[in-house]
Amino acid sequence: MISLEPGKEVDGGLRILCFGAHSDDIEIGAGATVLGLARRHSDARIAWHVLAGKGAREAEARDSAAFFTHGFARAEVHVHGLDDGSFPAQLRELKCVLEEAKNAFPADIVLTHYRQDLHQDHRTLGEVTWQTFRDHLILEYEILKYDGDLSVPNMYVPVSESMKDQKLKALEQHFASQRGKDWFCAETFSALMRIRGVECRSPSGYAEAFYSRKMVMEFGGHI
Repeated sequence: MISLEPGKEVDGGLRILCFGAHSDDIEIGAGATVLGLARRHSDARIAWHVLAGKGAREAEARDSAAFFTHGFARAEVHVHGLDDGSFPAQLRELKCVLEEAKNAFPADIVLTHYRQDLHQDHRTLGEVTWQTFRDHLILEYEILKYDGDLSVPNMYVPVSESMKDQKLKALEQHFASQRGKDWFCAETFSALMRIRGVECRSPSGYAEAFYSRKMVMEFGGHI
């Protein structure tokens, strides 16, 4: 049974397992949510997996993950060596990474890519997450891009303006390799959070949105 109300932690603390295809994906899609969870759940634990991180991108991934996971009681960061842009051809390696992660870290919440994301790496990772985690609460985050693949989310996390600002500052600080891309800017990330904030009437005006295909709710036993 999972309670996300502060002061009513699950036994041993909330356990959050994050998957990102590339070095900045988790931060873009769920960074403010992660920061908020760390602040509100003092004994929460997190496992952070970046599937394709090599060279300078690995260093960026580790530095950024250290910032976003700093507030957790326990954090582990893993950067793997899959090839960027080729996840559909690396299914065996991808499945092995996720199976090992599942066995090593009994998660309450799994964060991963939206399964209808048009980027082949994002979509493949989302699909394999569902193949691997059959009895977990899976929340699929979204990433704005040229493809125009945003959809209608069904789960929202209102975030404070402070968490929003911390996320934007960290993205700018930790991902120098991405600054030349026309979409990688604070205005882009803030705009999407503002839209999602309107959709869920967030008190701050900002939110991150997720897609929850299946959710099982318990009320302390069978009704």
